[in-house]
Amino acid sequence: MKQTWKNWTLGAMMVMLVLALAACGSNSEPKQGTEPAPAATEKTAPPAEEASVLKTEYPLTVNDATGEALTFKEAPKKIISISPAETETLFALGLDEQIVGVSDFDDYPEAATTKPKMGGLYNPNEEAMIAAQPDLVVTGISMSAEAAQHLRDLGITVFKTDPKKLDDVMANIELFGQITDHQEEAKKVIEQMKKERDEVTEAVKSLTPEQKKKVYIEFSPGWTVGSGEFMDELITLAGGVNVAADTVGWNEISEEKIIKDNPDVILYSKNVTDEKTKKTLDQIIKGRSGWDQITAVKNDAVVGLDDNVISRPGPRVTQGLKEIAKAIYPELLK
Repeated sequence: MKQTWKNWTLGAMMVMLVLALAACGSNSEPKQGTEPAPAATEKTAPPAEEASVLKTEYPLTVNDATGEALTFKEAPKKIISISPAETETLFALGLDEQIVGVSDFDDYPEAATTKPKMGGLYNPNEEAMIAAQPDLVVTGISMSAEAAQHLRDLGITVFKTDPKKLDDVMANIELFGQITDHQEEAKKVIEQMKKERDEVTEAVKSLTPEQKKKVYIEFSPGWTVGSGEFMDELITLAGGVNVAADTVGWNEISEEKIIKDNPDVILYSKNVTDEKTKKTLDQIIKGRSGWDQITAVKNDAVVGLDDNVISRPGPRVTQGLKEIAKAIYPELLK
């Protein structure tokens, strides 16, 4: 009887064990055609997508400001810049190693001063340029279309820019990024420029036409800039009204007209000194007959700016825009 009881007990325990295992199996194994549910504490994430990288496909054909079509079979390995603005752009794109020459006037960034000099903006050293065997020479607003063609006739590949608006400056930067296969770097530069531009336009957007100040700008003794140039647009973007906007391009000034226009603010280049008199530009402006009656002079609103930042249509030009806006509306831009 005891033995029978033991056998019955053992058999019952084994049946219970089998049922327990079967139950575990039904909980852990998925049914046909279904996926197991994830654990309650487990979070699922979609697979990471590869970041898209902008790459240039060669051959690439582009047109410069003169209408010249240039075809690049690959990214230029040796580049000469004979324009300070274009030099700043090339360095901003990370092309230090590719730059084999700059103009005598290129002074920014500091690394540009260590590059071989290729002459002036209007009369570059043709022999030095040919000896450097560049794949590309870039030039800007200082060189005429005729001078650029002369270099092409010597067998030099020349890309000339001639920006008239801020958008043109950014478009040139984007184009240089495409030519050199540095599109990602160009994108970052342009994004920063747009951010700086938007800071200014946002600060002055509430100004009414009556509140906008009249502005006169003089960056070379006796010369000012009218409509059709990017510097005129900078004044407009900064919320000012260029008193010379009724003229086109760069013009010799009429002192009587400026007195009549009576600007609220006068902007000048603090880098300029008259070679003959050794006077600074603000001394020249304030010393002109009758100009002491101009509102800007009476209110001491004659402001010097770094003309390298303002006059060079390169990646720093939106920093120049901010300086112009601060000079006109110091209460709006800190």
